[in-house]
Amino acid sequence: MIKNVHGNTVDFLGEAIVSGKYPVGGSLPPEPVLCEQLGVSRTVIRESVKSLVAKGLIVTGPKVGTRVLTEEQWNWFDPDVIAWQAKAGLTAEFLRDLQELRKVVEPAAVRLAAQRATAADIQGVSAAYAGMKKAIEEGGDYVTHDMHFHTGMLVASHNRMIVQMSKALGALLRTSFEISTTRKDAPKEALPLHKAVLDAVIAKNPDKAEKAIRVLIEEAHHDMEHVLTSRRKLPTLSGPAKLIKAQ
Repeated sequence: MIKNVHGNTVDFLGEAIVSGKYPVGGSLPPEPVLCEQLGVSRTVIRESVKSLVAKGLIVTGPKVGTRVLTEEQWNWFDPDVIAWQAKAGLTAEFLRDLQELRKVVEPAAVRLAAQRATAADIQGVSAAYAGMKKAIEEGGDYVTHDMHFHTGMLVASHNRMIVQMSKALGALLRTSFEISTTRKDAPKEALPLHKAVLDAVIAKNPDKAEKAIRVLIEEAHHDMEHVLTSRRKLPTLSGPAKLIKAQ
């Protein structure tokens, strides 16, 4: 998606904050400096600052100026914040937080999906599964289909809060899938686990669906720990999803 001047300015400042260019407790450069540096108007800078305040990255005030807040105050359910962190570099702590979040949210969502999924929901998740299978057999974009599978399950819960979370969780999930697929044969081994989740949801069996997604998440956790302990360089996720070779 092509962003406008405001969006590009927010990205520039957000990435600078998340990467540590503007340290916690420090101030952003004055408006005139940012205007000259970025080639934008004061109005754009002010609107961009408002966006960053809404994302929890900075605070403004007559006596404090524009100050960078600590990571704990950032909105980690904002897809932009996730994208900026991924671009700046993923950390083991960030990834383990993600795995813990999945263990809390996904089993409950899939259990609800097994009770509430519509025919359209099933069709969408089934298409995502078919895309994963094709990528494994022929090579291609496995990660995007994997994301659609999991976010589709969240949407199929038909819980408004979980559906809203799915927008941010999609960005979070990509970090997990990009890393786990770096282990040889991981997608191929995970495919039957996804099928078990899908079959249980189609069968409207909440207990079986919840158990199946827990197994899948646990396997993803093992893949993640394998990559982390190997000290392999983590992906930055700054571009499109990495394609896999036929397995």
